[in-house]
Amino acid sequence: MAIKYVPYFPETIDGQAILNNFTRTQRFLKYKDNDGVYNSIAKGMPLYEMESIEKVGENKDNNLVIRGECLSACAYLKEKDIKVDLVYIDPPFASGADYAKKVYIRRNPKVDEAIKKAETELNNDDLKAFEEKMYGDVWNKEAYLNWMYENLLAIKSVMSETASIYVHLDWHIGHYVKILMDEIFGEDNFRNEIVWCYTGVTPSPRAFQQKHDDIYRYSKSNEFLYNPQYVPYKGLHATNVVSHGSNKIADPEETKKLLERGKPVEDWWIDIYTVDRVRKEIADYATQKPEALLERIIKASSNEGMIVADFFGGSGVTATVAHKLKRKFITCDVGINSIQTMRDRLVANKAEFEILEVKDGVSLYRNPQQTMDKLKSLIQGLKNEDGLDKFWEGSIQDSKYGMMPVYIPNLLEGTGRILDTRLVNEIIHNALPDLPENVKKVIVFYIDIDDKKAVDEFIKEQNDTEIEIEFRDLKELLSEVVVDDDVDYEITNNEIVINHFSSDRVQQKIDEYNDKMQAQAIKKGTEYKPLTISGEGLELIEFISLDCTNAEGTWNSDSEIKVEKNNYVTINGEKTKSYWDGKISFNKKPLRMKIRNICGDETIIVIKEQI
Repeated sequence: MAIKYVPYFPETIDGQAILNNFTRTQRFLKYKDNDGVYNSIAKGMPLYEMESIEKVGENKDNNLVIRGECLSACAYLKEKDIKVDLVYIDPPFASGADYAKKVYIRRNPKVDEAIKKAETELNNDDLKAFEEKMYGDVWNKEAYLNWMYENLLAIKSVMSETASIYVHLDWHIGHYVKILMDEIFGEDNFRNEIVWCYTGVTPSPRAFQQKHDDIYRYSKSNEFLYNPQYVPYKGLHATNVVSHGSNKIADPEETKKLLERGKPVEDWWIDIYTVDRVRKEIADYATQKPEALLERIIKASSNEGMIVADFFGGSGVTATVAHKLKRKFITCDVGINSIQTMRDRLVANKAEFEILEVKDGVSLYRNPQQTMDKLKSLIQGLKNEDGLDKFWEGSIQDSKYGMMPVYIPNLLEGTGRILDTRLVNEIIHNALPDLPENVKKVIVFYIDIDDKKAVDEFIKEQNDTEIEIEFRDLKELLSEVVVDDDVDYEITNNEIVINHFSSDRVQQKIDEYNDKMQAQAIKKGTEYKPLTISGEGLELIEFISLDCTNAEGTWNSDSEIKVEKNNYVTINGEKTKSYWDGKISFNKKPLRMKIRNICGDETIIVIKEQI
């Protein structure tokens, strides 16, 4: 449960934007008849406990990587009175797409044949892999806009007076968010709509190719920082550069200076390639953006030593570029794979930082989407029920009560996870009346409950139906999800040798993938060779870290290796052309060992053997 609620601003915000399906209550946004945004904003940002997970280097600049949602991260920063000087966010686009990560199975270093094969370069096509769903960008428009409104308000509350924000979207929802930003930051503080154009072929018989994103730039006030950016003139000579927009030929010396300085960057960018054209940057993250894009933004709206923030950190490109440009950084994401990608990328770039985790009861699995998918299999007896409204996830049959509809909070939405009188009001007055007459009881799962006494009192006063409402804590169910992987190892001299590794979670994913591909092969009349794992299971290991400093608490990685998808090993952030030999070395006695499997689950082992 939240420790307390941190107010966004001392005063309310004047409404500016006008849209037919938006109305205002007490100068706050209200979408149709859903008052969730107003209630949540009036309450403030939920502040949860923070746990320090890992510290990399001395971190004198207080760089932060936060696992948690934007709202929770901003509440923490507001409570600590930390202001940021530039914000870039690349939130979900409400594109309706599901994004998956390709999970590569490594080669077993204990098999001689595998080592011999590794002597030749491997193409990605030669690597065994399967896909795992990372997150779904499927949104109800009302829910998305309410969610974004809260996030943008939270972000504004931690921006300095001279700060700017860049919001990266596309045609799916960008025009709606533009109106929200007019509302929150003020129309007078709108600075640019940047159009980032990129190449690639996505043919459509009925439309022009959609090959650009929109980036909305706003400032918090009129006292914003901006450093003009320039690009080289192309195909121009000093003799034909027109001066100051006139028809006169410029003075040769002045023209020379103009050519040396370059052409001012305009609001349409055609000179920055997508990551698939800059392959050295690829971090195997579905929505990864190129470093050149962030370099231009960070240089334009911040100076060295300032704090750059990204509250949808993804692949860590913002934090990485900020570090390279000698800025401080704060970044967050709710997915563990994102945090791991950022962490490894920053370590490789010699950055120093601390990883914090928001203890809000949501970060119990790899990401909210996978947690949502997992819940359906954890709730015993839950099945789909065609006759129920989409508000209900399904139903459970009970010998006493018969069919019991089940509500599960959407972990992808901030307000939906909190059980309060607003949600109970929706259940009583909207959801219960539409249920079949034979329903006697419903089950409502929750992550966080605002005020149990107030909720019970509200039900007593408002529930005129005969239907009983039972509340169940979802965290108790989710605690069963995470089970450590099994590791067998031995210590020899200054090395830990991994003899055996097994992961029920990864094996289950591989079995599901094999079943799916086998079914497709049978349908097509083709043959499918299933993915198999050796008896040692070492090909399921992606990362090993040794903590020789702390026996508990914040992790300190004194020695680490990462087995890349091509089986080359990165040692303490340094890429090598060596293949993993199943070992990790150390200089000081290791107290703990952390092993990450190829899907991103991490297991910590306390080392008790004497060395």
